[in-house]
Amino acid sequence: MNNLTKQTVLIVDDQESIRIALSRMLSREGYEVFLAESGESALDILREKKINVMLSDLKMHKMDGLRLLKASKLIKPEVEVVLITAHGTIEKAVGAMKDGAYDFITKPFKKIVITNMIKKAVEKQALVVENKYLHEQLAHSEHDKHTDIIGQSDVMCDVIKLAEQVAPSQASVLIQGESGTGKEAIASLIHNIGARMDKPFLKVSCAALPDTLLESELFGYEKGAFTGAVSQKEGRFELAHNGTLFLDEIGEITPSIQVKLLRVLQEGEFERLGGTRVIKSNVRIISATNVNLADAIKQKKFREDLFYRLNVITIDIPPLRERAEDIPLLINHFLKIYQKQNNKEIDGISEEAQDAMISYQWPGNVREIKNVVERAVVLTQGRVITQKDLPDNILGGKVEDRKFAIPFGMPLREIEKKIIIETLKRSKGDKEVTARLLGITPRTIYRKMNSLEEKEKREELSKEVLNEEERRREKEMRREEMRKEEARRREEEEEANDNINS
Repeated sequence: MNNLTKQTVLIVDDQESIRIALSRMLSREGYEVFLAESGESALDILREKKINVMLSDLKMHKMDGLRLLKASKLIKPEVEVVLITAHGTIEKAVGAMKDGAYDFITKPFKKIVITNMIKKAVEKQALVVENKYLHEQLAHSEHDKHTDIIGQSDVMCDVIKLAEQVAPSQASVLIQGESGTGKEAIASLIHNIGARMDKPFLKVSCAALPDTLLESELFGYEKGAFTGAVSQKEGRFELAHNGTLFLDEIGEITPSIQVKLLRVLQEGEFERLGGTRVIKSNVRIISATNVNLADAIKQKKFREDLFYRLNVITIDIPPLRERAEDIPLLINHFLKIYQKQNNKEIDGISEEAQDAMISYQWPGNVREIKNVVERAVVLTQGRVITQKDLPDNILGGKVEDRKFAIPFGMPLREIEKKIIIETLKRSKGDKEVTARLLGITPRTIYRKMNSLEEKEKREELSKEVLNEEERRREKEMRREEMRKEEARRREEEEEANDNINS
């Protein structure tokens, strides 16, 4: 194969001999091959691996090739599917092409037919993925020309302040945070207020493209560099010259691309794929990741020297669950956007619905709340968003979980103690988050907790002193009773002796 990285083929057949024969054939052609003995196991592999082409038998037990085709298009629609069929099922195979199959091969098949078919399917799949990526980039750039960063919490204010501080510099920036927290928005902010604001700002999602396409996307290629390279193409490092290049999901790049990226960062130069001319590039790199690169370094999945080149300045974006006070602001912001887009008039959101959204953990962060608000705007039949307009999983975070009872007549000191302890439980012991939720400083939390602990210790000590005093009194009473009993016994003995002597 001429491609720079191995393309992957998933072979699905319930006959082991056929699986092994096809695997050997395609492995010799340079493909990375995965094997599945059933449709169910094939779907598991599709979920976990990056597959370019799936080669499947049409007739199999349980899940046949047609059902597998339809299921695969739901899971990984970009994967090209080639079906293997006997002469008696050619009509079904032709029908399968209407459901999205790339093509079919009839038994008995020849090696040249298989290899040519897979090669064409791989080339088509690469073009489909690249076109989809470019369309998404174009739509994204049109939609997000003016990105707003919504948040007034202390942690978000700190993030924005740090971004504003590093913007005028030329230093590389690594933005860390969970998926959907707004890493791209921070990258855009740094570029838009930085020294390169009037220069190109290009974005590349490192996980959205197969390795070969990513390499050609970054560095470009010369005509004839590989199959399908019919003309010269400039890479992102050329197009972003004197500007900023945002590398999203940087933790997903392969070691081979890491080496080339390191060279650009160190020396400011590279060659196009298939070329020999050295090209200079003056680009500021802003990268982002939702994985722990330190762990990736330990696992030998990420180069340590590249990490230090990227990680001159680190910006950590907190997940939405750690800045719950920003949720009402985000709700109102997205309500304004989507009621305008959908030509609706929405007055706001009910208190119950907002409470449910505040209590929800938001694993998808800002991206998820954005989708939830859009859904609610589309589905609501009134002028106010209510709980019935929210998905069931949002309502799973019950408002009752955020409340607790305070008995009538409880002393003020006990009420304060209960509020602090319950808030600490909900913030998982984070005293700074607890302080923000209660509207006091972290120092006050520490002071009150120490005061409560001291009072509890004094109360416990007092209880111990009282218990000890009570035990001492009981002992004294028992001793007194024993003395009285002994005195009474002696009197009785003396009286008895006197009677005998008389």
